[in-house]
Amino acid sequence: MLYNPKDMKSTLLKDILDLSPAERIQLVQDIWDSISELPSTSDLTDEQKATLDRRLVELEKDPQIGLPWEEVVGAIRASR
Repeated sequence: MLYNPKDMKSTLLKDILDLSPAERIQLVQDIWDSISELPSTSDLTDEQKATLDRRLVELEKDPQIGLPWEEVVGAIRASR
């Protein structure tokens, strides 16, 4: 039998969709972590760096414009 990537992809997708929502979220987090560990994929463009620098300056001028990370995550979890 010849290898068919399409069959493997549909089997893999079926297996993923059979996971519980919590397991799928964990899978996505694990995949994201593995990607972010690769140096070539985590480099920021000059434009992205400038945007982050600008936002940091804005936050330092007015700390009330931002939310703590814990609040953001809490709001996302509460909305599920």
